[in-house]
Amino acid sequence: MSVEEAREVLKIEEQGLAAVRARIGEEFDLAVDAIFNCSSRLVITGIGKSGIIGQKISATLNSTGTPSFFLHPVEAMHGDLGMVAPSDVIIAISYSGETTELNALLISLKKRGNTIIAMTGGRASTLAKASDIVLDIKIPQEACPLGLAPTASTTATLAMGDALAVVLLKRKQFRATDFRKNHPGGSLGERLKVNVGEVMRKGDSIPAVLAGTPAIAAVTVLNDKNLGAVLIVDTHHMLLGIVTDGDVRRAVAEASDLSSTSVEYFMTENPVAIDTTMQAVDALSILQQHEITILPIVGEKNELLGILHLHDLLGKGEFRFLV
Repeated sequence: MSVEEAREVLKIEEQGLAAVRARIGEEFDLAVDAIFNCSSRLVITGIGKSGIIGQKISATLNSTGTPSFFLHPVEAMHGDLGMVAPSDVIIAISYSGETTELNALLISLKKRGNTIIAMTGGRASTLAKASDIVLDIKIPQEACPLGLAPTASTTATLAMGDALAVVLLKRKQFRATDFRKNHPGGSLGERLKVNVGEVMRKGDSIPAVLAGTPAIAAVTVLNDKNLGAVLIVDTHHMLLGIVTDGDVRRAVAEASDLSSTSVEYFMTENPVAIDTTMQAVDALSILQQHEITILPIVGEKNELLGILHLHDLLGKGEFRFLV
């Protein structure tokens, strides 16, 4: 019974996100432009559950290249408003749009000339009318059966904040190296600084076969090592190519006879490779840029020294990034 109830909650929240996604349009572009062109900072404000979500949105924006801070509406009306400059852009969060404390703050902010972006489910609300840009987060229903506890609405608010952060990240061409600079003291920042030579898989852990190996034997190595690829080398252990799971699937789909074919028949020659001195953060950027999961590690003469998998950097190996 409880499992079905949990699934129903997630279904309602999914429907809420789908409804918000369907309405995203020109006002989202206006919000991104306002934040991107802001000469100072982004200020996020809200109270109650909206305030908690606002704090998380601010933290995400800060770590992805958009300076921001959270301002509590009540504290703002008792002196903290001094932190706000007229050039700051404001994101005001209230699902109903009728939060008394927040709307009282907006009066002062409008007098200062701040650009105000509302994140609300009430397009006809006081908040929406007082704002320059409205991001509509209205959902069909809350997951709470009483319709009282913010559930699907806070999920939608959080997702809208993530959408802003990711779009701004791309607009700013924010890279993994920039992310590291914003995490100098954390586990992620420290681990991103290491060279790939310290974390690559070596020796018998490398899925590699000699050129001329029957394709079926190469597939066996690919399966045994379970990294999603096998590397092809010559007798001097020089890297010649790579065969991925996808290459094998395509060969099978084309009805290729793997039992009578050598591995060169469907390998990719001269794969993207890096050397042992490259930092993990740069290796991660290369993986993302080329949309691949495997990087061979080679020496000065292109001899195969190791292999790096995306999971070694982001989760399933001994080397983990903790966010």
